This record gives sequence, C-alpha cells and structure tokens, in this order.
Amino acid sequence: MPRSSAYLAYGILAYLVFGAALVWAFLFIGGLGPLPTVDQGRPSWPVLIAVAVNLVLLGLFAVQHTVMARPAFKRLESRLLPAGAERSTFVLAASLLLLLLFWQWRPLPAVVWDVRDPLAAGVLWGVYGFGWLFLVASTFMIDHLSLFGLRQAWLAARGRSAAPPSFRTAWLYAWIRHPIMTGFLILFWATPHMTTGHLLFAGASSAYILVGIWFEERDLLRAVPEYADYRRQVGGLVPKPPRAATPEARPLRRPN
Repeated sequence: MPRSSAYLAYGILAYLVFGAALVWAFLFIGGLGPLPTVDQGRPSWPVLIAVAVNLVLLGLFAVQHTVMARPAFKRLESRLLPAGAERSTFVLAASLLLLLLFWQWRPLPAVVWDVRDPLAAGVLWGVYGFGWLFLVASTFMIDHLSLFGLRQAWLAARGRSAAPPSFRTAWLYAWIRHPIMTGFLILFWATPHMTTGHLLFAGASSAYILVGIWFEERDLLRAVPEYADYRRQVGGLVPKPPRAATPEARPLRRPN
C-alpha cells in the first residue's frame, strides 16, 4: 500500500474505532443494550476489589489522555510518527482504552437513587440525550475532522500539511470554554437509576475533567497570549452572567 494511502487508511481506522467506542459509551453510561454497561454485564466481585479494578481502568485512560496531550510528548511523538498519523494515534489509543474500560468494568449494584415517577424519569432521560447532543455538536463547532485526526490523515495522503490551529469564534465557544466537557458532565449524572458503580464512574470521570482542564489551560496560556483574556471573559463549564460574558471573545480552536 502506498504511504499516502496508508495515512488515510490509518486515520479512517482510528475514527471507526472511536465511533465504536462512542456508541458503546452511550449504551454503557445509559445502562442500555446487550453489551456490558456501568450497571450490568460482568459478574459481581467483592466491593473493594471491584472498586480497585474500576479505578485502575479509569486511571489508565486518564494517564493516556493527560500524557499524550502534553506538548513534551507531542514533540517526542513528532520525531517518531509522521504528522498525518499523530492525532489518529491519540484517538486510537484513547478509544481502545475506553473499549477496555467498558469491557472489563465491574458493576457495583447498590442503589443510590431510583426515580420511579415516569415524568421525572423521562426528564432525566431527556437531559441525558441533551448532554450527548451538546457534546457531539460542540466537536463540530471547532473542527470535528481535525479533532479526530481525519483531516490530518487526508492532507497527508495528498502530500500536504495541516495548518496550525487558529484562534477564532465558534458558536458555543463564545460562551463556554469547554462545552465538550460540559456535555460529558451533564450525561454522567443525568440518570433515573444511580448505582454506586455509576456514582464511582461519574465522580471519578468528573474529577478527571477538572484536572484535565487545568492541564489544558496551563498549556494554552503558555502557547496563546490571547487565551488569558478569553479565560477572563468566558465561563469554563457554564456561561458567565450576561454582563460578564462577551460574545465577541474569540475562543481558541483546540490544538491538534
């Protein structure tokens, strides 16, 4: 296979694996479908062992996501991989670790809350769906194809390089700095049936989001002088009050 075609094939493969992980995530967190979910699928283990296994699985994803996103790692990666494969490698590694987490997750079935009222449960399911729509829509408001490596692979297949990420206004990013993470936080907690296993998943994942945002913004402040003003003007996970927020702020498209 010519090298140019290999770039594109690798990018498509990584994106397909990501798509499979995304579909399973929707089913896993929602407790839906025949595949293992946050609440069922694997045999029950002693609580402390199950908690330890689950935290290791979450930790593997957190370490990969944090380390591979750092500038120092990217500089090392650029010496080992062609530019057209760098982002796809990040996406593929993250997706495989998510699939491992979903496959090996150990349910903790003790009930924290269980909403039986049909109307209230329906509202929570609606909020869950809204969180997913909010998340996915946010990826298209920056550059979905670049975020998941397809644009870089396509350009590499044509012998071209991707342009550096630009600092620009992009819909929700004029009001919230991290709308993708806001979507995740919504869908983690919007459930009519909360078990201790789901609570562990939601709590640990939410904590990691806050840690990940800290690392990301530290890097952005160093790399992009305008980001300091943007951070003062625009809320992180929720919009600031109208008098404090400025729609004219020009938010950063996330680096590839």
